[in-house]
Amino acid sequence: MTRLHKALLSTFGSLQVRNYRLFFFGTLVSMSGTWMQTVALGWLVLRLSGDGIAVGANLALQFLPMLLFGMWGGVFADRFDKRRLLICTQAVLSLFALAFWALTVTESAQLWMVFALTFAMGTVSALDMPARQSFVTEMVGAEGVANAVSLNSAVFNGARIFGPALAGIVIKTAGLPWAFLANALTYPGVIAAYALMRTSELHRQAPVPRDKGQIRDGWRYVWNQPRLRYTLFLVAIVSSLGLNFSVVLPLMARFVFHRGADAFGLLTSIMAGGSLLGALFSAARKRPTMGLLFGAAATFGVLELLAAAAPSLGLLGAVLLPTGVASILFIATANSNLQLNSSREMRGRVMAVYALLFLGTTPIGAPLVGWVAQEWGPRAGLVLGGTVTVVAVAVASVLWRRDRLALAARALEQHAAPTRPVSAVGRRPEPSRPGVHRRPVRRKSEEPANRSKP
Repeated sequence: MTRLHKALLSTFGSLQVRNYRLFFFGTLVSMSGTWMQTVALGWLVLRLSGDGIAVGANLALQFLPMLLFGMWGGVFADRFDKRRLLICTQAVLSLFALAFWALTVTESAQLWMVFALTFAMGTVSALDMPARQSFVTEMVGAEGVANAVSLNSAVFNGARIFGPALAGIVIKTAGLPWAFLANALTYPGVIAAYALMRTSELHRQAPVPRDKGQIRDGWRYVWNQPRLRYTLFLVAIVSSLGLNFSVVLPLMARFVFHRGADAFGLLTSIMAGGSLLGALFSAARKRPTMGLLFGAAATFGVLELLAAAAPSLGLLGAVLLPTGVASILFIATANSNLQLNSSREMRGRVMAVYALLFLGTTPIGAPLVGWVAQEWGPRAGLVLGGTVTVVAVAVASVLWRRDRLALAARALEQHAAPTRPVSAVGRRPEPSRPGVHRRPVRRKSEEPANRSKP
């Protein structure tokens, strides 16, 4: 076996699993359509409202359901068959795409209708994402999770490159409604992929029975697991304040370098290309580690600070390429870390917390970063994200080291504890001395049964 063949096998190993192969290509087609719809939806809202505030509000409505209902999505992912749940959510999402097409092709769309459909679509996505994330383990098993998650990131970023480009071509040549219809036509492919999977080859788990307090149990579980707790802490910080390039980059292009939408598109494509490289690099790694997680997050924060100081558009693009690599390396490592270190019956809820912190914080972090960029300049938005990320990594790494040392000390104490037998009352028997006979003393626990307390 040549070195090239070994490298390809290491990077794309999960594609040898038939069920995951169906999922991979079905998701690639569907995600490209989703990015087409995202671009078309932004243009539709802008055409109906004429201002950017409505565009931002529509984006917030898309992710707000994840903040409100994301944990319920995790409960459903643990409680029901994930494959069937995903077939249902994908079918409903296709109906929303058809609804957007019908409203635009008949020219009857109004802003409130778009807002309502966007919120409803976000609600279904809040059910879809935890199930889709946790379903990866059922397709490839624990040993293939890290590779499969990284390939999922490659699919996402590949679609982010090609989807908007296809949307621009379709909108320009055929019109806005047909971008929505093109997205609707991608869903049958991913639904067929789920339907064609061999259920006998899935690493399925028994559904968690319905019970009270399952959402609270999910939060308690991630809090009591240090590895999960610090991973999610970094996800919350980086996603809310660090990963807001869609807010800052257009401002950098317009107000710092005095360029137009072409410069913004170029910067976005460069970062998406870096993200794709980061996903492929992550796919070649066998297992995520906390060291890799901290290193990727710290590198991302430092690169974001360097991007804020870039004196020219060319240098900004040069910095954004490795920034994209570091960002996806962090995201893929965090995702794999959570799935591999959570129990099967809790995995859906753990991934719901991940989705909530990764996407649900967007309505909070994006306006804050936008306000900072407006008050102190676009560079300040990047400085905020980079600084907070570096500080968060320092705090999390110190706390993680402290907890590891405490766990190691506790394990050492248990290992070094004497193994001499302990008497029934919790005291060790005293050593006998020659010639000395002690009279046994009757203790309360040895009183006759009829004199003991009930």
